[in-house]
Amino acid sequence: MPRRPVVWIAVAIVVLLLVFVGGWLTGRLGIGSLRVDPVSLTDLERRFTERMHDVTLVGSFTVDGREDRAPRDDRYRIESVEKVGPGLWRFRAAVGDGDGVIPIVVPLRWIGDTPMLMMTDASLPGMGTFTVRLFFYGYRYAGTWQHGETGGLMSGRIEKRKREQGGL
Repeated sequence: MPRRPVVWIAVAIVVLLLVFVGGWLTGRLGIGSLRVDPVSLTDLERRFTERMHDVTLVGSFTVDGREDRAPRDDRYRIESVEKVGPGLWRFRAAVGDGDGVIPIVVPLRWIGDTPMLMMTDASLPGMGTFTVRLFFYGYRYAGTWQHGETGGLMSGRIEKRKREQGGL
């Protein structure tokens, strides 16, 4: 009989751990964050969300200390961008060749008519910790990135994705 309470305690600890991890992931990824009512967006914010809907950032990046090498190709598929709070925006994006789209809530500030993504030591699930300053203007982007001791520059074009044939 003494084993039964031990099993229940172990189950309770596992359940509490799962609830904690689920809550942490929900907060970290911005899942369930309230979306700001699109009617309340400024004209610049509305145009930004429209421009960044169903696009791919196609460009390249450099690595500091490896200036003798050509920049490397870089792709980020973005399904959507939406404002979720004062200075916070949720990007639903896939990095590189990945098919999985993840919601990433990041600080975004406006400098005049130019939105700038500003992450400092931000942890991205499965990727690590990054510091990024990336601005968007028209159909181009450019900025700096840092991942641990490694960093560099990145830039490219914002391209609308083509719909698959036969789809809506």
